[in-house]
Amino acid sequence: MTRILSAALAVAMMGGAAQAQEVTLRLHHFLSAEAPMHAGLFEVWKERVESQSDGRIEVQLYPSMQLGGKPPQLFDQARDGIVDIAWTLLGYTPGRFPIAEVFELPFVAGTATETTMALQGFQDKYLAEELDDVHPLLLHAPAAYKFHMRGGPVESLDDLAGKKIRAPSRTMTEGLGALGATAVGMPVPEVAQALTTGVIDGAVLPWEVFGSLRIEEMAKDHTEIGVENGGLSTSVMALVMNKRVYEGLPEDLRQVIDDNSGANLAPLAGEVLDAAEAEEREKALAAGGTAVVIPEEDLEAWKAATQPVIDDWVANTENGAEILAAARAAIDAQRGE
Repeated sequence: MTRILSAALAVAMMGGAAQAQEVTLRLHHFLSAEAPMHAGLFEVWKERVESQSDGRIEVQLYPSMQLGGKPPQLFDQARDGIVDIAWTLLGYTPGRFPIAEVFELPFVAGTATETTMALQGFQDKYLAEELDDVHPLLLHAPAAYKFHMRGGPVESLDDLAGKKIRAPSRTMTEGLGALGATAVGMPVPEVAQALTTGVIDGAVLPWEVFGSLRIEEMAKDHTEIGVENGGLSTSVMALVMNKRVYEGLPEDLRQVIDDNSGANLAPLAGEVLDAAEAEEREKALAAGGTAVVIPEEDLEAWKAATQPVIDDWVANTENGAEILAAARAAIDAQRGE
């Protein structure tokens, strides 16, 4: 009798274990585990999903491209089922997501929160076709980019002449060229080495990646554009899930994912990146860096120089004028304008 009870208990425990973990989701990205996105967003997302699914979903995080490949391949890794979830910059594959590029155009983006929240409603109306190959979990953006340079800050347009500056996307490449610089395209993990070896003189980046990239000793001269609103540029980032994996989940587990996606997750992304932006800026300046702010009243020459980039995007995008107006209106709404 004792043996029968023990066997029954073992079977029950095995059944409970199977119930406790039904799904494992592997999330792959290109930043280190020290980056604000990993610690402040992905770790929190993992905890929420695992808790709200009562342990039936396990999320495994793989930073720093641990599962192989290069950052521009991440979107396709999720699409093809090589990983379950991937996080990347859409701009790493130039021209593939042309409508999403509208938020990357010069002097459109704002704070991380403003641009991220603006993307939520905009995505539903304008980006469904571009993202049809995957199940989007979140589109968001960092704070508007600043210049981070070696050998002196950018204080005027003249200071950009001939400078080799890292660009994250096609729109920023064109924008830097219009400003007189030589753009060098590369994913952000390559920036530190490129600065060290002199491949680039500087980079356009948000402050928030500084700590995880360890570039504060290499780039000490910083230039901020305006007062953050309408800053130089940004990148549209995407957290995307393999469609078949998402659609294959039981309905209640899909609901857990939905409850932690899109507009439900966007405020946390904006909050994490804006907080990290302020924190990393303070650290960089405390470590001996200097910051030049080009005031908004002096930006007309900058805006005039980059206007052809905007005009070209509008001319080559179906309904481009409407889409640009919608993106700007969405940002303005978040600013309360």
